[in-house]
Amino acid sequence: MTRSAVVTGGGTGIGRAVAAALAADGLDVVITGRREQVLAEAAAGLGPRVRPAVFDVTDPGRIEAALAELPETVDVLVNNAGGNTDTGRPAPSGLAGVREAWLANLETNLVSAVLVTTALEPRLARGGRVISMGSIAGGRGGGSYGAAKAGMRVWNAELAARLGERGITANVIAPGLIEDTEFFGDQLTDERRAMLVGQTATKRAGTPADVAALAAFLASPGAGHITGQVLHLNGGAYIGA
Repeated sequence: MTRSAVVTGGGTGIGRAVAAALAADGLDVVITGRREQVLAEAAAGLGPRVRPAVFDVTDPGRIEAALAELPETVDVLVNNAGGNTDTGRPAPSGLAGVREAWLANLETNLVSAVLVTTALEPRLARGGRVISMGSIAGGRGGGSYGAAKAGMRVWNAELAARLGERGITANVIAPGLIEDTEFFGDQLTDERRAMLVGQTATKRAGTPADVAALAAFLASPGAGHITGQVLHLNGGAYIGA
């Protein structure tokens, strides 16, 4: 029987690479996102096993409305949608501005994953997989974005404990610098890139394919006893629990 997967934020970058890897492993994959044309082009480029579902993962009503487009049984859920909402945004002014900035990152990166996972939890197959994208920032700082990713670690630990009896695993992948994504926009200078690469032991930036390979393993039957973990993928730039 063909396994099915849902990959949020699957139209570009890491999400697209993960969807491609899962489809190559024989899964039927639904990629989600807010941009209809981006998703349609990605699905067309990824082949017949991949189809799009357009909705905003931060909006409960739109998630509920989209459930009819998602698989009745979900073997693999990848919570990839997110990003640093501070990028390109002016520094907040006053307490109201600080509150707005922090809530934006929490909603985009943590609450979105909680909402989608909660909506699909009844559909998760026995022996299923939940994989959520964290960040190196969740272990060593990074303002409201890092705090949101740190919160994901705690939520994931509770999720793993709750789903374990059904044979479902839940893990976080915490990438460092990954190139060929929309994460930095036009904000990554040559100097900052060199600094980030210099922090690694491998002396290179990561790629979406690096993340996809780890996600594909975590989605596989061979990863059935790995759960509640944060798996760092940063070339040794940060080593933590």
